[in-house]
Amino acid sequence: MLPRSLLVASYLEQAPRWPTSGRHLMAQSSERSVVVYQAYRPSIGRWAAEHRRLGGDGFSFDRMSWIKPNFLWMMFRSGWGTKEAQEVTLAIHVAREGFERILAEAVPSSFSPELFESPEHWRGALARSEVRLQWDPDHLPGGEKSERRAIQLGLRGKTLRSLVEEWTLDIEDISPFVAAQRPLAPPTAAS
Repeated sequence: MLPRSLLVASYLEQAPRWPTSGRHLMAQSSERSVVVYQAYRPSIGRWAAEHRRLGGDGFSFDRMSWIKPNFLWMMFRSGWGTKEAQEVTLAIHVAREGFERILAEAVPSSFSPELFESPEHWRGALARSEVRLQWDPDHLPGGEKSERRAIQLGLRGKTLRSLVEEWTLDIEDISPFVAAQRPLAPPTAAS
């Protein structure tokens, strides 16, 4: 089953065009939106897909919520939709303006002397920011680490509320697509 809201191409077709190392924000995007992924337990994921916004029983604005623009990183994190409380994979179309604001407000989860003059300045920025940025190893379909780094963004406070109430253009439950792709990935993908 193909997602109604995504352009889909095979990994073997796309992989040769992708960078093999370094930090890269890899996402399906247009002038209007950027697609990010989240995985939730069924009660949250199904509610979000039905109402086309995050919320419902179990969703909390009081904790950080992580969005991942990279599909394969999400598949690694959720075990291709098999890990407990990550069975429903959502494709969330975020207004490009909102996504760019999220990026502009992001503070790395670890100190970088290229960005901050001291660890104290970084800790202060981290305390004030509602957006965390992490560069994690990207993964191949079977779960093996790649030399490429994938971005994930943690949102809380007003920024999370803006994502939910202002910047979310559409949400689709792509779990059937994920389930159909799971057997095509090497056997280590869901382990």
